[in-house]
Amino acid sequence: MTQILGTAVLSAAQARRIALAAQGFAERPPAGVPGPRALRKVLGHTGLFQIDSVNVLVRSHYLPMFSRVGPYPRELVDRAAYQRPLRLFEYWGHEASLLPVELHPLLRWRMANAHAESWASVRRVQADNPGFVQGVLAAVAERGPVSAGELESERPKRSGPWWDWHDTKLALEWLFRTGELTTAGRRNFERLYDLPERVLPAEILAAPTPGAGAAHRELIRIAAALLGVATERDLRDYFRLRPAASRVAVAELVEEGALVPVTVEGWAQQAYLDPRARVPRRVSAAALLSPFDSLVWERARTERLWNFRYRLEIYTPAPQRVYGYYVLPFLLGDALVGRVDVKADRKAGVLRVPAAWSENGRPPGEVAEALAGQLTSLAGWLGLSGVAPPERGDLAVPLAAALA
Repeated sequence: MTQILGTAVLSAAQARRIALAAQGFAERPPAGVPGPRALRKVLGHTGLFQIDSVNVLVRSHYLPMFSRVGPYPRELVDRAAYQRPLRLFEYWGHEASLLPVELHPLLRWRMANAHAESWASVRRVQADNPGFVQGVLAAVAERGPVSAGELESERPKRSGPWWDWHDTKLALEWLFRTGELTTAGRRNFERLYDLPERVLPAEILAAPTPGAGAAHRELIRIAAALLGVATERDLRDYFRLRPAASRVAVAELVEEGALVPVTVEGWAQQAYLDPRARVPRRVSAAALLSPFDSLVWERARTERLWNFRYRLEIYTPAPQRVYGYYVLPFLLGDALVGRVDVKADRKAGVLRVPAAWSENGRPPGEVAEALAGQLTSLAGWLGLSGVAPPERGDLAVPLAAALA
């Protein structure tokens, strides 16, 4: 980092390496089978795991740790999230997320806002059927942990709207949003609801609740440490904060010296550097990334850092897809050098590769060799026997040769 007229100036390459180090890609994977310590280290770099329902490969919250440490027992995440003593809890962080329980106090303002703002659909239900939402809460208190489907199947034998499944699920999700309910576990990915005092550690529930302003400052500070270098929009996106509150928090952190304004080569926006950020001389990573990985989930930042335009095409009609249905970016060194459409064919026991593409002018042969190793590792981790030959894309032929 150099100084020009008192302003820190980072090259584009430095910004990339800072971002990768902050997210845990500048470290060697642990020797042996990764355990709880590895999980804590990964969470120290990601801050949370985003949850998504798509299961064409594996649930998204399992992938970030694989990307950083390689094959690990997925039970590590499950135990941390759903077995006592709880280390992770489900809530709205960056979308639906698994978050360290220590963040619970910092998100109570969001729970309080949900109470204050309510949802139009919940207001409709409450107007049509007064006492409905509190009745659902009472039912969970009596029967929990319980799913929405179980509440419906156990409904009283009477007609009327009280136990309508859609309204019951709506009430459960709103009570989850307000913090009156939490996730006690999942069964076939269906959420099981229960009271927080029966799930979360007592010391977490007893921890003081910071004011909204203090909570926003701390969340922005955490986001800065996890991103390394970022714009204000990048920082607020990490925990999905609103612009006005985020801008106030950023300004206060700059005044405290907890954020350093910097200029990054090629960025039109003002950037901010975590003063503790590492700037490694080089990064030697090789990783397939979930579409919901915290390194790439802010698509504008991904394009700014790596000249990599990334859009998830799940909801794009098949004939209009450019790259495929469930496409993972491929990180090699400090660059995003390819993307690969993947599918776990559990019936056939193979990892299918409908398409594979090189990126940013990297030689396809060089990319294919490294990518083949990562795909083989991924298949083994998922309990599949191997990787099927790629079907299309400019990497298909060299990747097929590398896999063979």
